[in-house]
Amino acid sequence: MPILVGQLARFGAVGIVGLFVDIALFNLLRVTVLSPELIAEGPVIAKVVSTSVAIAVNWIGSRYWSFRLERRRPAIRESLEFALVSAGGLLIAVGCLVVSRYVLGYTSLLADNIASNVIGLALGSAFRFVLYRTWVFDPHRPVPRPAAPEQETA
Repeated sequence: MPILVGQLARFGAVGIVGLFVDIALFNLLRVTVLSPELIAEGPVIAKVVSTSVAIAVNWIGSRYWSFRLERRRPAIRESLEFALVSAGGLLIAVGCLVVSRYVLGYTSLLADNIASNVIGLALGSAFRFVLYRTWVFDPHRPVPRPAAPEQETA
């Protein structure tokens, strides 16, 4: 249990850094080059961009700090798995924004932030933590072995 608590605390700290990156970049893009007054789909594009940058920040923090003791796979494979899980979290956040804007009709900056940066990030973070812990960084998962070189037969 203490390992889980420490891991959850480190995951939360990394997540807070990613959260700040995501919220700051989302709002910067949302009120400037991707404002809905300039581009109708601007807020959705802004969320995809901001979350993608935050994913990169979170991977570095998760690999080298939150789950550093569980790192057993090559960085390329682990980063692809991390990206796949993170894409699920991104879809959750963007989905919340899309529902808020296009189904419920809430289009203000505050509504966009609540939908994507409160509800979407909370749901996405829970989804990501479970899959990072049970799949991407699972210490009980078998480590792939490099293929043995083929031997020549005469």
